[in-house]
Amino acid sequence: MTIAIDESSRSPTRLEGKPIAIVVCWILGLGSLVSWNSMLTIGDYYYQLFPKYHPSRVLTLVYQPFAIGTIAILAYKGEKLNTRKRNLAGYILFFLGTFALLLLDLGTSGKGGLGNYIGICVIVASFGVADAHVQGGIVGDLSFMCPEFIQSFLAGLAASGILTSGLRLVTKAAFEHSSNGLRKGVILFLAVSTFFEFLCIILYAFVFPKLPIVKYYRAKAASEGSKTVAADLAAAGITAPSESADDAKQVESVSNKKLFMENIDYALDLYFIYVVTLSIFPGFLYENTGTHNLGSWYPTVLIAMYNLWDLISRYIPLVKKVKLKSRKGLMIATLSRFLLVPCFYFTAKYGDQGWMIMLVSFLGLTNGYLTVCALTAAPQGYKGPEANALGNILVLCLLSGIFSGVALDWLWLIGNSDF
Repeated sequence: MTIAIDESSRSPTRLEGKPIAIVVCWILGLGSLVSWNSMLTIGDYYYQLFPKYHPSRVLTLVYQPFAIGTIAILAYKGEKLNTRKRNLAGYILFFLGTFALLLLDLGTSGKGGLGNYIGICVIVASFGVADAHVQGGIVGDLSFMCPEFIQSFLAGLAASGILTSGLRLVTKAAFEHSSNGLRKGVILFLAVSTFFEFLCIILYAFVFPKLPIVKYYRAKAASEGSKTVAADLAAAGITAPSESADDAKQVESVSNKKLFMENIDYALDLYFIYVVTLSIFPGFLYENTGTHNLGSWYPTVLIAMYNLWDLISRYIPLVKKVKLKSRKGLMIATLSRFLLVPCFYFTAKYGDQGWMIMLVSFLGLTNGYLTVCALTAAPQGYKGPEANALGNILVLCLLSGIFSGVALDWLWLIGNSDF
């Protein structure tokens, strides 16, 4: 059976819903990281509750193995997975985890202790599993659509950081002089994050699959042999074509190994980008930057500046003249970021807070810009099933880079008497 597409709508540029789809992708990106960024942004609260447990480093280290292990399994089985169920499961898990975090704090009246810390670690592990479902699933799904969708999703990821940082600054200021003000701000903060996760469930389940341009791309991918879009097409009222022998042969002919080798430079780009970023952010910023005039506001401001420039930089590639398209150029720019490691070391040791804020801003600027350049360029030229698989592979490399960076972040504690 073939999928009927209106002849007048065969060109994606003629289809309605592109602006709405871009906005929805942005919100879905925000929801993909708002729970985890909430954990990072309320780090000052957890350092108050668990001062000896290195919350920013430990929680990040707990998060990553679950994210990488899950995405590795999903990437291997990606071509046969139901993308709709996968992404909805991820957003539902994010919603339940954020809500559980709120209930845990309310139920324990904001007390510290090892038991509560272990409970938080379990919730963080669930965030890792949810992240692997959503990021790999959404990036894979958008990889066979127009590049603006991926760019918007990636901008939403960064927006979750600036949203949580901005909200944290507001709540910190609003409750700073009230009794137990830090905790009150965190409770409000987690409630807002829970709402955004619920919004993402509604948007992905009922709005996104019914947009004409989304239906067009998914129908096109199904006609090329993709097995992952059938449930989304059904939700939009379209019947996917039955699989032919030619389609099956076509999908099997392009293995994950071949896709990886053809795009190994993009994979290494994403890996190295996040190795550098996570070896500094957030652990180093919370524990190794010293005491300055901003006092307890200092790490919060640093996190906010990183998130702000990470968001801004993800829109820069929309200007074609400044988008880095050269594969060699991307690799050179990515490897050059390793120079930031000694820069942060000497700035923390000898520089003042102004230099550190500038350096953190540059870290965010290069992180977002290079990420968008790599993820929007890699899937070009591939058909639906291949682009979907490649998206999952690249997200696996990205998460592997995050895990490696988090592990390397512990090296900053060498020689620290409080370790």
